[in-house]
Amino acid sequence: MAVFVEGIVFLVCTLFPVREKIFNAIPLPLKTAIGVGIGFFIVFIGFQGGKIIVDGSCLTTLVSFRNAWPTNGICATLALTGLLVTVVLFHKRVRGAILIGILFTWGLGMLCQATGLYQVNPEEKMYSLYPSLNLGSIGGAFREFGSLFGECLNVSKWSQEGTHLTGWKLLLSGNFLVVVITLLFDDLFNTLGTLTGVASSANMLDKEGRMPRLKEALLADAVATTAGALLGATTTTTYVESATGVSEDGRTGLTACVTAALFLLCVLFAPVFTAIPAFATAPAMIMVGFLMIAQITNINFNDLTEAFPCLVAIIIMPFSYNIADGIGFGFIAWTGVNLLCGRFDRLNPVLIVASLLFLAKYPFL
Repeated sequence: MAVFVEGIVFLVCTLFPVREKIFNAIPLPLKTAIGVGIGFFIVFIGFQGGKIIVDGSCLTTLVSFRNAWPTNGICATLALTGLLVTVVLFHKRVRGAILIGILFTWGLGMLCQATGLYQVNPEEKMYSLYPSLNLGSIGGAFREFGSLFGECLNVSKWSQEGTHLTGWKLLLSGNFLVVVITLLFDDLFNTLGTLTGVASSANMLDKEGRMPRLKEALLADAVATTAGALLGATTTTTYVESATGVSEDGRTGLTACVTAALFLLCVLFAPVFTAIPAFATAPAMIMVGFLMIAQITNINFNDLTEAFPCLVAIIIMPFSYNIADGIGFGFIAWTGVNLLCGRFDRLNPVLIVASLLFLAKYPFL
């Protein structure tokens, strides 16, 4: 229900272009930094998914190929091999290099499973790489839609664990409001960050850093959030992995429609597609992240009032594992540094208000 309410608020904010004004208020260097930060974030996710970077005494560390060979070691080796193949394919400008890299890595993994190098061990999250041919389970997810549709509107089922709040009392409570505001804040800036990063990598931003038809993109995002809530989903929003499509020159609405149709097929054949392991998609993530990081050359590192806030936004994203936090700290750093250095020409009311909201968010939300 909180996601549904958030989606309605998003629709209102999009029709009265609040979100659009926030997007256009972000300085162009900071937009570039957001794209770069998302690139580093994606690379970090790729290295983790490929088991190349794992938990360690200093939070993250390189996998021990020798000691962890039966588990993370073999996965990391396969991921690095797939990454090498993907880089070579990109260098040779092979069409569909990312998809070929995924399929190659997956196929190599199945070969390793057949020869015993990769051993299935669910306790270590080492699952079979062979696609399931259990046709009886195909399409089962569609049956869930009927049971979930509209459940968020069933007032009698609203409740919060650990409290006595139920029904309309919960909807009108301060607890519910905090949840909605938190979702709203994170989704708002995650969406703006993703749109900024993907549009920047696609060279869709004009000289002033504005994105054409931004309102339509934000409206689609708001409608998806609301519709997704009715189907029992968490926040449905723009996806950073859309940059993979951009890297293959998919930049139009037709690309999105084809992708949506293919996702429907994936629901039908989920047992097959869920067999693709994370280490097979890791090379694609790392490669796409690399392409987005290349924008860092557009930041003027000779101007500290521009470079330092951009660096803050870039670093915070992967380290906090959150796009919105990177944007928030970037806003605060940009406003604070330029205000104290007397660069008032780089500030605008929307940016200042957004920075103050982020300053208020962290102590209270």
